[in-house]
Amino acid sequence: MADVDQAKQAARERVWALLEREHAVPPGVHGRIPSFYGAEEAADRLAELPEWKAARVIKAVPDTAQQPVRARALREGKLVYMAVPKLAGERPFIVLDPKKLDITPEEAAVRHTAAQVGHHVDVDAMSSVDLIICGSVAVNRRGVRLGKGAGYSDIEVALLQEAGLIGSDTTIVTTVHALQVVDDELPETAHDFSVDVIVTPETTLRCPEPRRPRGLLWDELSAEKVAAIPVLAARQGSRR
Repeated sequence: MADVDQAKQAARERVWALLEREHAVPPGVHGRIPSFYGAEEAADRLAELPEWKAARVIKAVPDTAQQPVRARALREGKLVYMAVPKLAGERPFIVLDPKKLDITPEEAAVRHTAAQVGHHVDVDAMSSVDLIICGSVAVNRRGVRLGKGAGYSDIEVALLQEAGLIGSDTTIVTTVHALQVVDDELPETAHDFSVDVIVTPETTLRCPEPRRPRGLLWDELSAEKVAAIPVLAARQGSRR
């Protein structure tokens, strides 16, 4: 696992350095999901997909790069679930219902504002999710992606999978800058998911044979990680 983690981090560092060198992101991208220039255009392109048009319930990450996607979803009347950063709290998701907002979708889509105006819910109180939007540091054309290294997106997908809220027909999309799409063979582990579609400001790429974890892989979770995420600690306690 140490070798895999080192390989993943090396790939992240290469992409972060490339994005900064090519001025594709604001300064200070290292350690983050890149808030890339062109995120609005990527959101517009995403909205052209049939999976987007058919979706009524969307689960999105809280990263700034996907803020235009969250705003677009709310403008179009879609219910949005946003993960609480680091899955902190016993109710690790925020639901944004456009019918109940008294501020603009653009305001509600801002991560910190969403935490104030949205309703915090546990997985058991969520509706089935039609479309998942994730952020990435790097992704290859097979759909293998790297996040920033904390593993929260993988846990979120596994939680939804275990709860029966997503299935094999649930599309997972990542929006990224074109420079984040790499030709490398990115390393994978058992708990990683891959994406179905990659959307950049300029193009849409569909990936072959996406894969999903069956659920939470407890043997892959450290005691420290479980203790830091209340929803995991509660579920581990119920398994005993």
